Amino acid sequence: MTSKTHALELFPRDVEAIVADLGMPEYACKQILNWTYDKNVESVDQMSNIRKEYREQLEQRLYFRDSNVVTTKHASDGTKKILLAWDEENKQTECVMIPSKSRCTACVSSQVGCPVGCTFCASGLDGLEGNLEVGQIVEQVIRLGADQITNIVFMGMGEPLANYDAVTRAIRILNAPWGLGIGARKITVSTVGLPTAIERLTKFDLPVTLALSLHAPTDTLRKQLIPWAKFASIEDILKSCSTYFDATGREITIEYLLLGGVNDRSAQAKELADLCKTLRCNVNLIRYNEVPGLDFKRPENAQVRRFQETLEKGGVNSHIRASRGRDISAACGQLRREQQHITLEESS
Repeated sequence: MTSKTHALELFPRDVEAIVADLGMPEYACKQILNWTYDKNVESVDQMSNIRKEYREQLEQRLYFRDSNVVTTKHASDGTKKILLAWDEENKQTECVMIPSKSRCTACVSSQVGCPVGCTFCASGLDGLEGNLEVGQIVEQVIRLGADQITNIVFMGMGEPLANYDAVTRAIRILNAPWGLGIGARKITVSTVGLPTAIERLTKFDLPVTLALSLHAPTDTLRKQLIPWAKFASIEDILKSCSTYFDATGREITIEYLLLGGVNDRSAQAKELADLCKTLRCNVNLIRYNEVPGLDFKRPENAQVRRFQETLEKGGVNSHIRASRGRDISAACGQLRREQQHITLEESS
């Protein structure tokens, strides 16, 4: 496999080089891109309008899938979650399709595991196992059903800006008219807050939405919840987000996960509102999905509404995100962890 290239990471210039090297006609470049990204073929053999001798040569150069589907779960609300195993090492990641009346969103992973180690999240319980490559990121969207997808969020496993080069190249493929053709404004990159990487993203020429996983209104509490918070203060992170807004004109989305009795009090909502006044942003309030083995609890609905009301009184635009897929291990990294426990039990 190492001598081949993942077809889902190819740009037109890459295909042109292959076509020229194999002595194929120039129009074959457009054919290959169409079969790869529009028709989503899984092998060169399916490229029926390319001569057999050229298909045999392409077969030696390209592969189209790097994952095996470990399991797929369908929720009663239409959400679909797929657990994928990558390469011979059987490293696993999750991706999710979330349908609604107006859109169909793919939530994709950028890393195997997560280095951030949020104390409430299943993704980072076993640390980071490695980065996903460009083709592997794009492949998740294909696995979920690219013809249905209207929006992409990098909110699966991993910290996207810690895998910056692969993520931004994948975004170009997801956005390009010769790729999957998803509008840049319909692609969201979520980060725990890496100021240097956020400022680097200001120079990225596609106007994607930036989402900040804040989860606490003070540095003290944030450091308790997010180990990586020790590397940057909330003030520094918000400054970099302001720089991103100034460069792109794109309003920042603040992601705030409500943990029952931890960060969901009215006083904390007031502190959050004060922070938001320093930034052009909107707030997504997310009710915690419980993870077995972790002590955090889902907040009461009444408390969530009170939190939102406090934000609105403070002049902050906020939304309570609908909980989706709660009956299929909805929490990030939870399905992978459950499958790992099943495997251990079967082997013992």
